[in-house]
Amino acid sequence: MRTQERIYNTKDVDMLLSIDTIIDAAIANKAFLQSKRSNWADPFFDDIKQRINDVIQNYLGVDSAKQLREATMVVKTIQANALRELSEIKVQIEQDFKPTPDRKDEILNQLGFTAYYITAYSKDQEALINLLFQYKTNLTPTLKAEIVDKGTAQAALDAILVYADTLKDADVLQEGTKGTRKEITSEAIMAFNEIYSTVSSIAIIAAKFYKAEPVKKDQFTFSKVSKALNRVAAPKNIVPPAA
Repeated sequence: MRTQERIYNTKDVDMLLSIDTIIDAAIANKAFLQSKRSNWADPFFDDIKQRINDVIQNYLGVDSAKQLREATMVVKTIQANALRELSEIKVQIEQDFKPTPDRKDEILNQLGFTAYYITAYSKDQEALINLLFQYKTNLTPTLKAEIVDKGTAQAALDAILVYADTLKDADVLQEGTKGTRKEITSEAIMAFNEIYSTVSSIAIIAAKFYKAEPVKKDQFTFSKVSKALNRVAAPKNIVPPAA
């Protein structure tokens, strides 16, 4: 018997969370969308959301959807806070050490900004974890004193240190939650394909309706929604990068 093939290119759980997010966007904008298509009248979107939840419950395990959303929200919150504070530290180092460019570059390199900041800022969890661990490892008392002497608050430097372990633990929890799913069968893949196909059609039509509004359009573009959920798996055992 031929193995059922998936019609999407992401992990099953990523696909399900992405289409669930798209349907949430549809519900939030249903007044406009329903004005464009009569067969999207209530309870059309609510029924599809229930179908998604049923598929998750039946094939990924009880409460997987809730647990995954919670784990994802924790990771995204930590990411946002860490990136904001890292960007503040980075700009201060760049400006405070501008008169000595070689020293500025060396500090940014030591603390992980050179290797990981750009990728981390694009919401890559692994890059952010590597950046945080290199920062934590290489922010020696001597280097900290040098940076503080130029004007950066010590409290701001210290605040970043806790994010390395916090984000790693949250990511492990997120990945562990994914590991609780049941064995995926051909029947499950068929159900996944069906619900993905249904939501994909809705998303394509809705994105066309919002072609003049890029922000809204992105809410109905599967690739962008999937990327925004940032399901990039980080290594379970993080080894701090070398200086």
